[in-house]
Amino acid sequence: MIPARTVLFDLDGTLVDPAGGITGGILHALERNGLDHPGDDALNLLIGPPLAIGLLGLPGMTEELLPRVIADYRTEYDRHGLDASRVYSGIPALLGQLREAGCRLAVATSKPEPLARRLLAAKDLDAFFDSIHGSAPEEASTAPATAGKAHIVAAALHATGGGTGDTVMVGDRLYDIEGARANSLTALGVSWGFAADGELEAAGAAAVVHSAEELGRLLGPATAGTQAHRGASA
Repeated sequence: MIPARTVLFDLDGTLVDPAGGITGGILHALERNGLDHPGDDALNLLIGPPLAIGLLGLPGMTEELLPRVIADYRTEYDRHGLDASRVYSGIPALLGQLREAGCRLAVATSKPEPLARRLLAAKDLDAFFDSIHGSAPEEASTAPATAGKAHIVAAALHATGGGTGDTVMVGDRLYDIEGARANSLTALGVSWGFAADGELEAAGAAAVVHSAEELGRLLGPATAGTQAHRGASA
């Protein structure tokens, strides 16, 4: 059992399945700029880290080309990606359960924050969260000075007022686990996202769960007996 009064969630691959919206948009942008298809496995591994970091690892990508590729991707994602995305099974019920138990909830994603807010609103998930945190639009369009999402996790932790002893980060990639550990938080991995085999365990996840229901059972006893401080509807 994991004692948690504050729970931070990654977005793509954890709350929402991009269902090809991200990878399709990236492939469109690569082809538009004369770059080869890197393979489905390589595309899937771009879901989770800051996009600029992932793209710079692809054959033929350069820092000079990067802003144009990201701009083309954003345009394509705006056209088709939001509609393609779908909420994972059991997620609204889980979020409602945690809110009713009195948990503070926040999103910590590498996706640009305005786009994350649009996606959560489009999928009727935004009302569950006390705060939503993502990358700055300009950060998402260039190669960042530092890799990872520790600063985004830190912003979510500060906004919710959570403590390091009672806050949990939930995500599907090593970047979520590393971001949590950089902030002295317990990290839980979810198996339904885009991690490679063994990735979450190797990064230091305290546990890896296989369904929203299992995650709720793991977190539930820690909040038993608390009173909800704000309501939200599923």
